[in-house]
Formats: sequence, structure tokens, C-alpha cells
Amino acid sequence: MAAELPEFKNEREEAEFWDVHNTLDYLESDEPVEIELDPDLEAKIRERQKTKRVTLRLRVSQIEAVKEIARRKDIPYQTLIRSWIAEAIRREQGRA
Repeated sequence: MAAELPEFKNEREEAEFWDVHNTLDYLESDEPVEIELDPDLEAKIRERQKTKRVTLRLRVSQIEAVKEIARRKDIPYQTLIRSWIAEAIRREQGRA
């Protein structure tokens, strides 16, 4: 049987609750459910899933620097590079 959820006064209180509780303890069922997404949202999700592998030649010192920054941020260095590229694209598109 699922545990009963408390009443939350605000979103912050709810967020703090979920930071220290497991959602699985509060599920009433583990049966799969069908959901219907807004077509625009579904299209955006599908577009995000499309990726293409590229090869870049970078200096060893550049890769090492990226790896060190990523380590400090506790994320994979490839993720950091992708986020930098996405950020630069948004910035450049904003200038157009």
C-alpha cells in the first residue's frame, strides 16, 4: 500500500519533501499508464532525440582543460562541450 502524501503549503515545501523521500513509496500502482502529449511538445521531444556523431580535432591541452572543468562541475566532458555549443548557437541566433 502506498504511503499517504502530506499536504504541502507551497512548492518549496513540496520540493524539500521530495529531496529526501522516494517517489516509489508513494505510488499507488506500478502499472504502466498511457499519456497523451500535446503534438507540439511531442515534436520537440522527438527532435531533441535526433543526434548525429561528429568528429572534431582539438589540441590535447584543450581536451584536458575541458575535462578538468567538467570534473569540477561533476558532469561528463562531452555533455559540457554540447552545452557550450548549444549556448553559442543560442547567442549567435539572438544576434541575427
